[in-house]
Amino acid sequence: METLPPMALPSTARSRAPWTRAVSNVLYRHGTLYLLLLLTPPILWFGVVYLGSLLALLVQSFYTFDDFTMGVTPEFTWANYRALLDAANHDIILRTVGMAAAVTVASALVGFPVAYYMARYATGWRKGFFYIAVMLPMWASYIVKAYSWTVILSKGGIVYWLVERLYLLPALEWVLALPVVGGSSLSTSNLGRFLVFTYVWMPFMILPIQAAIERVPGNLLQAAADLGARPAQSFRTVLLPLAFPGVVAGSIFTFSLTLGDYIIPQLVGPPGLFIGNMVYTMQGSIGNMPMAASFTVVPIVIIGLYLTLARRLGAFDAL
Repeated sequence: METLPPMALPSTARSRAPWTRAVSNVLYRHGTLYLLLLLTPPILWFGVVYLGSLLALLVQSFYTFDDFTMGVTPEFTWANYRALLDAANHDIILRTVGMAAAVTVASALVGFPVAYYMARYATGWRKGFFYIAVMLPMWASYIVKAYSWTVILSKGGIVYWLVERLYLLPALEWVLALPVVGGSSLSTSNLGRFLVFTYVWMPFMILPIQAAIERVPGNLLQAAADLGARPAQSFRTVLLPLAFPGVVAGSIFTFSLTLGDYIIPQLVGPPGLFIGNMVYTMQGSIGNMPMAASFTVVPIVIIGLYLTLARRLGAFDAL
């Protein structure tokens, strides 16, 4: 039998093969070293880039800003945090937290039935359709969506056209005349801002709830029905407690994203700063970096407390 000549390796492969084998042998014998090398890039990213920037931000929040020279000096002061308690700054914080809470509640109320249908009834192409319908807005540009809503909600837009066709314009004008909710039009009212926030962040609420409902065994609802529970009673005592971690998980996204947003409040709604706008104004326009940093600490503290509560409620199991 004729034997084939050995296959010639490329010159680079021949030169690197011994080193590759040596490195592979070392990593195989030292599993801890191999694991450390794998974890080094994410640890550096999270520990240095992310936490390092947050720490630098926290340190700068205690610096002193001179109103006359418009300069920042590294002198320790509590003045920036005391300024957060001023009436104007206090209103900004309450306005932002109130809007974030309202958007979170509305997203949960609207998103829960959609998630329930996706988890329990939608099958085949219908399930795929709902997945695409929920995630499709997330594929579009955030700026484009925000700008498009300013046109949709303005007078002469599609919403006003539909309201007029349904003869609901007097009811809409009555709502817009309310002191906190309303404005001269939907695009310049808190109601319009609330609708845009809810539309933009709704998918982040639906998907965790849908995942949580799919984990609830269907035979539990059947057992509740067999024992005489009515549908509303089964929902209240069986489905909702088991799916509630998904609601909390979704609320983490909707609440935190609304809390830190600064584009929608700038484009839709009445004049009035949110925390994100205030940070941008202080840092970008005025140059008061310590005050901007102290404002940034507010959502960090709120979200930290919120995540602690969500962890105790088991929300991370639904992510």
